[in-house]
Amino acid sequence: MARRRKGRPVDGVILLDKPTGLSSNDTLQKVKRIFFAQKAGHTGALDPLATGMLPICFGEATKFSQFLLDSDKRYRVVAKLGERTDTSDSDGEVVQTREVKVDRGQLERCIAKFRGTTDQIPSMYSALKYQGRKLYEYAREGIEVPRESRKITVYSVELLRFDNNEVEMELHVSKGTYIRTIVDDLGEMLGCGAHVTYLRRTGVSNYPMDRIVTLEQLQALLDQAKEQDVAPSELLDPLLLPTDSAVQDLPEVNILPALAVYILNGNPVQAGRVPETGTLVRITVGEQREFIGVGVIDEDGMLAPKRVMANKQD
Repeated sequence: MARRRKGRPVDGVILLDKPTGLSSNDTLQKVKRIFFAQKAGHTGALDPLATGMLPICFGEATKFSQFLLDSDKRYRVVAKLGERTDTSDSDGEVVQTREVKVDRGQLERCIAKFRGTTDQIPSMYSALKYQGRKLYEYAREGIEVPRESRKITVYSVELLRFDNNEVEMELHVSKGTYIRTIVDDLGEMLGCGAHVTYLRRTGVSNYPMDRIVTLEQLQALLDQAKEQDVAPSELLDPLLLPTDSAVQDLPEVNILPALAVYILNGNPVQAGRVPETGTLVRITVGEQREFIGVGVIDEDGMLAPKRVMANKQD
């Protein structure tokens, strides 16, 4: 007997303003319950200390969440100079205290060194895995394991404020960039140590910040629906962004409806006006430009499907 899935089928993306003090997974579970959704996933964890944009994908949109994991991010961060912690943020224990002898000119010169593509060694307090376990699990047991450096790109980093041993910056970075590690490295570069006291993600891909919503706002809509005796979906679902918003940055290839059935069954097709080989594309159908999935241009110049909308295969 087939197991009945709990929740309702919901497709789309909600831009949540993650509160401080909650893990990304705890936040996800709260949002999933509010929407009573069958399936949901987030697109790149934020530390419990951090706040800001956390795109949560529902239903079919979870298939395309990887593209948001791989997208650029924007942050605003406040760092305290003079103290280094074991987690590189204020949730950790202070492991070293040093005098701060830094002027603004020195600070700006050091910050400038982070711009561009560099190698970063992730913090032990990260969710990356080593031999099947997350690094922070080892760290909590006092075990340090080898971590491979990874290429990151800091597209921009701007100094907004420097006073009372506090540094406030704004950063635009590539996927996989740990802001805590940048702050820790900056502190060591300055010779005084530093850690993050405030971190807010202000952007993921090209999602608009004005569409961000809080847990309190979602809960208020749920309560309102109960008071008005209407389905919660009537008030909550209008907040959802479309499923293909997760891949809005990919070039579009529009195909004829007659070709869609081949794509949905996993077969490549010959399409017009395709980009160069190896390019990932967003596939739409007909004059309505209905999104059906993501494909890649193969070596023969054919459009080959990679991820498609399951509910379009009826």
